[in-house]
Amino acid sequence: MTPIPVNPPALPAPSGYSHGTLAGNTLYLGGQTALDQDMQIVEGGIVAQFRQAFSNVLTTLRAAGGQPEDLVSITIYLTDIPDYQAHGKEIGKAWRELAGPVYPAMAGIGCTALWQPEALIEILGVAVIPEERIIRP
Repeated sequence: MTPIPVNPPALPAPSGYSHGTLAGNTLYLGGQTALDQDMQIVEGGIVAQFRQAFSNVLTTLRAAGGQPEDLVSITIYLTDIPDYQAHGKEIGKAWRELAGPVYPAMAGIGCTALWQPEALIEILGVAVIPEERIIRP
């Protein structure tokens, strides 16, 4: 099985990476920051950045035929853990609006910086998509 890159046209065109890689029925979702279509980090703090970054992850997931309930693991990198914790209820609400009441295995990891200096969050994940729903680009 050859890994297949998944790069939805709704996301900024990647250069030197893929938004996702499909191997069999497992989709490895590349780290997503809060980049919008214009390659700018959205303003508005951690909640707005969470919403954009997670939306980017879900866009890639859906491009491969996946749904939020197919997520098996999510890793969230944060430059300010206390800020994330202080907005936990708002972030949880955004999660439920975007993915419903589905919660895969998760980890939150503090870091000193992300690729874009203004990024506060980066989200990556893994999904296992049922064979009958897989879309191979």
